[in-house]
Amino acid sequence: MIDIILIVVGKLKDKNLDSLATDYIKRIKPFARLKIIEVEAVPFASHNHEAAKRLEAERILKVIEKEEANPKGAATWLLAERGESFKSSTDFSFWLNKKSPLILVLGGALGFSEDLYKSYRQISLSTLTFPHELARVVFLEQLYRSTLISSNKEYHY
Repeated sequence: MIDIILIVVGKLKDKNLDSLATDYIKRIKPFARLKIIEVEAVPFASHNHEAAKRLEAERILKVIEKEEANPKGAATWLLAERGESFKSSTDFSFWLNKKSPLILVLGGALGFSEDLYKSYRQISLSTLTFPHELARVVFLEQLYRSTLISSNKEYHY
């Protein structure tokens, strides 16, 4: 069973996406220990993107510093479009199983500050850009798929 702490910026505001996320979290429970920690998103305007990303980075770092002591040996990775990508869901499943315990961080609408990009390695779900709320659901689906692949359950064809 894999252990993952998922740190996300902001709450799911769209009730449809929240319903999907809740469903995947329920499906994941028999196969993985998943803890989701939400940090508050910073409101921003066009003139203060960098300041907003820095403040969100501070909030993320506080959680990482507190949580990294929990799962011994946990590495922290950012989920970012510029990160290392996988050729398939099967490859992602193998990667997850080798990395557990793991702390993964999903940024907010603006992504991450450059300091976070420099401090942590990144993986990518896609080179396409998704709204952060949708990226959360896509990640949860891929996590569910990965757990079933590693458990030899039918779902991934």
